[in-house]
Amino acid sequence: MMKGVCMRYAANEEEAEDILQEAFIRGFKNLNKYNETGPLGAWLRKIAVNTALEQYRKNKSLKNISAMFDHSESRLTVEDGAIEQLELEDLLLKIQQLPTGFRTVFNLYAIEGYNHREIAKMLSISEGTSKSQYSRARVILRAMIENELKGEKKMLAQWSGS
Repeated sequence: MMKGVCMRYAANEEEAEDILQEAFIRGFKNLNKYNETGPLGAWLRKIAVNTALEQYRKNKSLKNISAMFDHSESRLTVEDGAIEQLELEDLLLKIQQLPTGFRTVFNLYAIEGYNHREIAKMLSISEGTSKSQYSRARVILRAMIENELKGEKKMLAQWSGS
């Protein structure tokens, strides 16, 4: 479960394993802070997410990403019917292909359940940038899914024509 959390934030499996290892080290070092009011897994999950976000901040300057977007573009919307049809594994693989900033915001909003104000504070970006990155991530994911579906339909048409 914890590796799956880390995989959602990492660019590849090796990075996810580094984040996972660091998260477990932090968990063991801070085990005395676990107050047993909730499940241990949920506590470790939060540590893993925070570790991944810290790693993200170290690797990427969010100020550069923030400057790339015009906040007026944050109104983009996408129907997610195609996204909902994917199996979880396929979706996770597609999420990993997103650019780092988009992937991080998408995970925090769509999977972890944070709102854009919380994400903006965590990542030191504006709320508009968080919304824009989430919206753009959805657009990219939808395009990936549609391209895959077009490829599958084309293959089926070729097979049925032979």
